[in-house]
Amino acid sequence: MQDKNICPEKLNYVLSKKFGADITAADYKTERLHGGTLGDVWLVAGDAICSDRTILPYKVVYKTQKKWQRYGDPLSWRREYDLYAALPDAAFTGGSLCRPKCYHAELDEGEVRLWIEFAEGVSGANLTPDMYERAARVLGRFQGMLYARGHDMLCGVTNLSAPDYMKNFYLNYRSWGEVYDCIRADSCPLPAHLREMLIECDEQSEAIFERLEKLPLVFCHRDFWVANIFCSRDEIMLIDWDTAGWGYPGEDIANLIADESDIEHMVENFSRCVPAYNGGFTEYSETPPVTEKSVYEMMLLKFGYRLVEWYKFADTDESREEAHRTLHKIYEIGRICSDTR
Repeated sequence: MQDKNICPEKLNYVLSKKFGADITAADYKTERLHGGTLGDVWLVAGDAICSDRTILPYKVVYKTQKKWQRYGDPLSWRREYDLYAALPDAAFTGGSLCRPKCYHAELDEGEVRLWIEFAEGVSGANLTPDMYERAARVLGRFQGMLYARGHDMLCGVTNLSAPDYMKNFYLNYRSWGEVYDCIRADSCPLPAHLREMLIECDEQSEAIFERLEKLPLVFCHRDFWVANIFCSRDEIMLIDWDTAGWGYPGEDIANLIADESDIEHMVENFSRCVPAYNGGFTEYSETPPVTEKSVYEMMLLKFGYRLVEWYKFADTDESREEAHRTLHKIYEIGRICSDTR
């Protein structure tokens, strides 16, 4: 049974673009990959028939996104459309990082509709530490290449998230009493050393941001976590670019390590990914852009209070324990950074 109605003429047009051939007909089945109240992502798969009667199996993704207001980033809902229109594919050559090809894009009455390449490869919980390291190196190479070229390929891109996105995100979380007061209450069930780590981050946050703001700006994905990374033999494909914009070196690596990732190997992944990221970046720029301490600090700023939220409002004991374990792994990483200063 089909769950999504697809216009046959539009599908034929998209598949003609995909295959570079005249597609006259195609059957299809649909499967929802992700969906919510304002956005839907569907896998559309079947067989396409060329004008010469050749049959071509296919998979494509149909993604829609309605207009909505993300905190501090009101134009994120249409950013992927804008990036496909303004950021050339040449930006992704030579570094083994790629985005899905776009076969057709529409913007109409506050809704974006994209027909894009189906991402294949190892992703999510199946990523190994070797794949984490490889993704970090490829990202560093990509950001280093754009930085070395003066970000000239981004000149036509006007819809990018701002450098202070992370800072505003942190300050918004810190202003929420449910989490701010939680770690300061005697009744908080989180261990004292984790609460002290978060409170110390608050106390030093102004100095931390002063240090971060001295780093060069790079083009960040800002949602660089395991569900958006697809690792194949030849490349790393990165999906969901709707939060992309100007940020700091290592900001994406903080996401990779701490955002619902491999908790068991979190410390190992950190110790491998930061040098790998710097190594990729320095293929194009002489100076390693970020220290382990800065990535640790960004992990706290981006995920500290979010993990407290997940811990406090967890639906299951398992989810609460995952948030606790992740915070403890960040604490272990902080100890390593302190020992190596």
